[in-house]
Amino acid sequence: MFLKRNAARVVLLDNKKRIFLVNAEDPIDPFKQPWWEIPGGGIGRGEDSAIAAERELYEETGIGSIQMGPVIWTQHVQFTFGGYFFDSYEKIHVAWCDGGEYRPQHLEALEAAAFLGARWWDVSELLQSEEPVLPTLLREHITPIVSGDLPEEPIDISPVQLEEN
Repeated sequence: MFLKRNAARVVLLDNKKRIFLVNAEDPIDPFKQPWWEIPGGGIGRGEDSAIAAERELYEETGIGSIQMGPVIWTQHVQFTFGGYFFDSYEKIHVAWCDGGEYRPQHLEALEAAAFLGARWWDVSELLQSEEPVLPTLLREHITPIVSGDLPEEPIDISPVQLEEN
């Protein structure tokens, strides 16, 4: 099945300047390696991306007391997950909180099957890790965000798509 959608995601930082990432796997594809990702999901019709990002963050993590910031990045990604092909246009916000525990509130069945857990990462630990992450260019763009150097206009961090011959 093909799903073209707009999505909102969140780079969630705590007061220790750590980033919150969810560990996931594709429950349908045992050959795909697990990854760490920023929370997020689809934007409802007429829904503002900040509202969608906050809703998705709460549903997927249970962390609700946040300060939502601006869109810092955008990306266009195409991927397969759970037997679906996604063509996703994403707005990625930054948000801040005092911390929190991973307690998902309203996971869809596919998310519940995919999510393995979550945790706070020190940015230095993330930069040194070789674990796969989403967005794929997260490591290249996270340092200024953690330092509070937010872009005036969102930066396109879309991964380079390989052209098929």
